[in-house]
Amino acid sequence: MRTPEEHATAATIITLMQGVVYRQANEATWTNLDRFEAQIRDHFSLIGVDVVIDQLEGYAYLRTNPVQEGEEALPPLVRKRALTYGASLLLVLLRKRLLEFDASGEEGKLVVNREKLSEMMRVFLPDSTNEVRSARQVDSAISKATELGFLRPLRGQGNLWEVQRILKAYVDAEVLGDLDHKLATYTGKEGDD
Repeated sequence: MRTPEEHATAATIITLMQGVVYRQANEATWTNLDRFEAQIRDHFSLIGVDVVIDQLEGYAYLRTNPVQEGEEALPPLVRKRALTYGASLLLVLLRKRLLEFDASGEEGKLVVNREKLSEMMRVFLPDSTNEVRSARQVDSAISKATELGFLRPLRGQGNLWEVQRILKAYVDAEVLGDLDHKLATYTGKEGDD
């Protein structure tokens, strides 16, 4: 029979394996993560997985450790999924928008509506006379970002989403810099701001 501490540790491990843990959404698991962090890290380190905890932003997730020199790679715990151009574009644009939001000094959460998301994406989507097709691309990208946990729909407001801060861990400054360079090259404005 498990002790209460063993049960709390096991429940926290399972919750982490199910996806991102947010302090605000799951306070009990977050408390257990703080309390039993060493045991939880030890458990995952055996299988080559690191527990990433961002206390400032209030989220935690699992990440596969890079293979060290002379070490044989373990099979991946989570399979990587390729994203469509639209979904990738939306995630990068949301990350840039989150960066701007943080730089502005605004308090609270970044909330976006469908019109804003569509406006952000249309600049980078191929020109098309088929508005329905373009709208479907935007809706598909929004659905994928929501499914992956980067957007959270606001209850009772079907047209509003909160941008989740875990996006910062997946789309970092290097990715943003690479995108800016590619876009500048593509538009012929390299060197311009």
